[in-house]
Amino acid sequence: MKSVTFEDSLFEECYFEDITSSNTFFKNCTFISTVFYNTDLFEYKFINSRVLNSTFLHNKEGCPLDFSDDNNAYMIYFVSFLGTLAVLPGNIVSALLMDKIGRLRMLGG
Repeated sequence: MKSVTFEDSLFEECYFEDITSSNTFFKNCTFISTVFYNTDLFEYKFINSRVLNSTFLHNKEGCPLDFSDDNNAYMIYFVSFLGTLAVLPGNIVSALLMDKIGRLRMLGG
């Protein structure tokens, strides 16, 4: 679940398994007889929520890599790729000029 906010929801006898959530929060929700198995849903993600007769088993530990909405991995590499493409015409022109004019004149110019 990525960037999901549940508000004023009721979860009764639900089973959450292998959930990885990024920027997901539960606001004013109620959980009744719910099982959380192998999830990263920690206490700070439940804002003003009530958890009644629910069980948290085998919570994920550590600090997983989490990209915010504005900085996902695809966009980082895509912007880097576009920057490389923008320089390419200048590199081609300078290589052709260096071949035609010569290395020393090009460096002196």
